[in-house]
Amino acid sequence: MDLDDLITEEPSDHARDLDLRATGELVELMNRLDAAVPDAVGAAAGAVAAVIDHVVERLRGGGRLIYVGAGSSGRQAVADAAECEATFSTSLGQVVAVFAGEQEKAEDDTEAGARALRELSVGAADAVIGVSASGRTPYVLAAVDVAARAGAFTACIVCAPGSPLAELVARQIAVIVGPEFVAGSTRLKAGTAQKLVLNQISTVSMVRLGKVFDNLMVDVAADNEKLRARARRIVQTVTGASGDEAEDALAAADGSAKVAIVSLLSRLTPEDARSRLAATGGDIRAALEGVATR
Repeated sequence: MDLDDLITEEPSDHARDLDLRATGELVELMNRLDAAVPDAVGAAAGAVAAVIDHVVERLRGGGRLIYVGAGSSGRQAVADAAECEATFSTSLGQVVAVFAGEQEKAEDDTEAGARALRELSVGAADAVIGVSASGRTPYVLAAVDVAARAGAFTACIVCAPGSPLAELVARQIAVIVGPEFVAGSTRLKAGTAQKLVLNQISTVSMVRLGKVFDNLMVDVAADNEKLRARARRIVQTVTGASGDEAEDALAAADGSAKVAIVSLLSRLTPEDARSRLAATGGDIRAALEGVATR
């Protein structure tokens, strides 16, 4: 694919003479163009859902979710992977982002991309998602090619139609947002679209894995004062316990909101509550089945 033909490189007909416009006009124009991004993401909802189902299957089986990216796309992937451990207590290495590096020339290093996936010993148990606005980033293509050859489930998030990356993967998520406010600056609309899709993939996957109860992050890693207070509120909300009861239950559960919830609702010991959760893959509703609750 010729770089000159990429939609992500085209100048926008709706955003010309930017350097001649007033500040307020530029802000309004940028907002107006950004408003089209959610619709583009919504149009890809079916593709996103299909990818999530494959990701959940791999994670449930003990595999990993591995993002691969470079430049702005890679930075979005790194941020999403990092949030999973704090928000959902994913185990170390369960959600990984492979990033080409801060130097822009790194995205052309095909050997580095291939080596990064080989060093992870990627295999059939894993799900690998390439994130590239253009869909032709050499680093990402090489990495995803290694993953595909190793039998991993492969998908991509791209913002250009007919990309080489789409031809390489099992599933494509194409969010076509059109030319950027500043031509070629894919950290803007394309970056926003990729961020929204990454949010959906990681968050919905964690819901499916039982790390969310109702709309509460019951697997939160309560490692600071704010998160400990959140865990207490979550336990109170689900169980109807007082603040003191929730605090005591969390202390007995070694800080696990899930264990505290099951223990309080079922009147089981924290040890028995933990065992029931382990037997149900961490699913609170399943752990409470057949148990008298308060």
